[in-house]
Amino acid sequence: MVPVTALWLPIVVSAVLVFIASSIIHMVLQLHRNDWKEVPDEDGMMDALRAHNLAPGDYCVPRVNSPSAMKDPAFVAKFKRGPVVFMTVLPGGDMAMGAQLAQWFVFSLVVSLFAGYVAGAALPAGADYLAVFRFAGTTAFIAYTMGFYPQSIWYKRPWSLQLKNTVDGLIYALLTAGVFGWLWP
Repeated sequence: MVPVTALWLPIVVSAVLVFIASSIIHMVLQLHRNDWKEVPDEDGMMDALRAHNLAPGDYCVPRVNSPSAMKDPAFVAKFKRGPVVFMTVLPGGDMAMGAQLAQWFVFSLVVSLFAGYVAGAALPAGADYLAVFRFAGTTAFIAYTMGFYPQSIWYKRPWSLQLKNTVDGLIYALLTAGVFGWLWP
């Protein structure tokens, strides 16, 4: 067993490499630039939403307050007529992404922390590179990818988006695994 405190270097280095890789994927290669569809008459739609003064948050239209209300003929008619909408409203303001980038880095640190914890609980110091790679990589892969799939199951997000997110997560997991295998005590 290797205590997680002995793994601070691979935790930090892997999080830094994941942060750099995700920046390349999103900003340089722009592999996700078409993940969101364009709305016709964007200005008109924004004006219509703005008129409702929606607070930032997640919204569902049409929405019911209980499972029994899902059988209400008025709700059923609204649902059938459509459109059915799941949306997140953010506040207007500057386009600065510093806070989100900082949170992404902290998330990457947490994923690496758990990858180190699992590998450290399963393996001794001096363990074989491939064994460390397998434990750290599998844990990181699960953390970076599995949370996306319920979005397609329940909210009809495109499966192609989940495939792209899975490829991203595989890259991040391989980087994490490689760093842990390389810097394992």
